[in-house]
Amino acid sequence: MRKRIFSTVLFLSACSLALAQTAIDVAESTLKIGARSEEVFYYRFAEGDQILFRFEEVNGKELKEIEIIAMPGTSKFMDFKAKKIDEKTISVIQSGVYKFRFSNGAITGRICKFYIKRIPANEKNRIFNTNVYWETKYDTTFTTVDERYLVRSDTAAITVVDQTAKVSSTNALNGNSNKTVVDIILPEGTISWSYYIGVGREGRAAYETAKSKALNGAAMMAARFPGYGTMAALALYGANYFSKVQGEDNVKYFFITSRDNVIAFQGEKSFNYYKQGDVINDASQMKLPLRGKIYLGLENDNIMEPIDVLVKVTAITVKQQWGTRQVQKIQVTTSQHPYIKN
Repeated sequence: MRKRIFSTVLFLSACSLALAQTAIDVAESTLKIGARSEEVFYYRFAEGDQILFRFEEVNGKELKEIEIIAMPGTSKFMDFKAKKIDEKTISVIQSGVYKFRFSNGAITGRICKFYIKRIPANEKNRIFNTNVYWETKYDTTFTTVDERYLVRSDTAAITVVDQTAKVSSTNALNGNSNKTVVDIILPEGTISWSYYIGVGREGRAAYETAKSKALNGAAMMAARFPGYGTMAALALYGANYFSKVQGEDNVKYFFITSRDNVIAFQGEKSFNYYKQGDVINDASQMKLPLRGKIYLGLENDNIMEPIDVLVKVTAITVKQQWGTRQVQKIQVTTSQHPYIKN
């Protein structure tokens, strides 16, 4: 009777061991690993498991690295320039997640096959969920930083030029040149500017007429352009109250780009300019240039008579006052963390 019971126990133990030693499929895959990239897979194993790993590059080419890592960062196996791994067995000391990393350093892709099996330590662990699930965790941090902010911004209209330039005739008896240059120095912080050029009585009368128009429409102008006169309204808003007039004398004008070009202008040589005209009077808003010195070249083509040219330039400037204050910045970082489902 005892022999029969002992035989039965041995039989059941042998069956249990045989069941435990049967390898259970975890993953079997064929994948393409792109040039200079890697593929990563995660699986969970139970304490006492034996992991069976096999790998092959289909075309017999080398794969830069293969690594099996017990998370979070214990390397259990690594192979370099692998073409084939017949079978690698890894013992699982404690239940956890394992990372399988395939890295391709070549400039062409690799076609790889691999399988992963597990041999459970006992019958209890045969049914075991090897899938790994992921959750996103958010980490919020607060930092105090210095931030610049605008305390105030002051806008002003500044008269830059207000003069009458005399330009001699081409055959002046005193030998004076028929060309004159007016220097215009824009103040710091200029955001736009305007000019008016008017020749003789007609040009001056046109300027006074524009002022009268602005005064007659003072209520409307005050509503649209509060605190600004005729030239300033033109500089800031492009509101042009100036009318073209007819007259006997004209002037050729050039806004010249540099001092070297001014010398060329005065010396009857080719020169560069960014705006020019041949007018009795003219006015315009200017958006460029906005800094430094500007040269206005005036030329009289009258053979006998000199001309008087009224030149007015108004600039709109903005002066900003900045301060520093401390503010809290929120930074949210995300990270992926594995978790298990039983």
